[in-house]
Amino acid sequence: MIRLQPNGTLWTDTDGNPIHAHGGHMLVHDGYYYWYGEDRRDNIYVSVYRSENLVDWEFRRHVLTTDSPCEGYRVRTDLSLFREADGKKEKVNIERPKVLYNAKTKKFVMWAHYENGQNYLDARACIATCDTPDGDFVYHGSFNPYGNMSRDCTLFIDNENDAYFISASRDNADLAVYRLTEDYMNVDRQVHTLFQGEFREAPALFYRRNNGKYYLLSSWCTGWAPNQGTCATAHKLNGRWSLNHPFGDKTTFDSQPAFVLPYVKENGETIFLYFGDRWGGNGDQYFTSSYIVLPIRFDEFDHAYINWCDVCEI
Repeated sequence: MIRLQPNGTLWTDTDGNPIHAHGGHMLVHDGYYYWYGEDRRDNIYVSVYRSENLVDWEFRRHVLTTDSPCEGYRVRTDLSLFREADGKKEKVNIERPKVLYNAKTKKFVMWAHYENGQNYLDARACIATCDTPDGDFVYHGSFNPYGNMSRDCTLFIDNENDAYFISASRDNADLAVYRLTEDYMNVDRQVHTLFQGEFREAPALFYRRNNGKYYLLSSWCTGWAPNQGTCATAHKLNGRWSLNHPFGDKTTFDSQPAFVLPYVKENGETIFLYFGDRWGGNGDQYFTSSYIVLPIRFDEFDHAYINWCDVCEI
């Protein structure tokens, strides 16, 4: 039995420092869990931590900063990683970084949400890559997939090893679902547009093999304030989706979805862990945000739900 760090508290790494992995994502590679997330301190955009047990987190590197190398590629992108203001480098916003490993190219590919640092009008996706999970990522720029706005986002690999990028579009009114190219470096096709006019953000997708259903968690758009999370299901990503059903309590236990981790227990059973951010609010309070982790359970109708516990035991 593993006891994770207490829910809703300030999680710390093995050096005792706060973990800055907000709006993040977790990748399992070579026996380690790599936890990527936003880090808004100094000139940093994305940091990564790693663990063998989901309890003890070792800080590895600030993998994306204002000084990261930039390199164009076949997609026409904006390579700006900062903006000049009075002779200084002013930060842009790089939010909700998600990372997948591409076995064909042997590259770790990051997708995230880009904004110009002054407002949320650019609404772009951005991409970076690295040869290792915790090295210096090379930034390849930002763009609007098929000209669409792209804000809160997630990545997902399905059973056929196709990768998908899901992001809030049309001023957050809809969620766009894109299949990626085989190198994960571009969108190949927009396969669906979900929840027209329902204003869902913070998407987190997982697949439950025993009933063949995809589950998509999301929140409503209320800024930094928590709200009632929801979950919708489908048998195909490009098929008919159910209505959104409530997930968690009226504030999703004061959190917003970051990602869902499929966790394989010692007995071979796969369980699903909900990772949520507890945002501190605007301004400096952002840096006091914390995390919650709760096992996802399923009722007799296959609806997903979570119950509160102070410490998650798995």
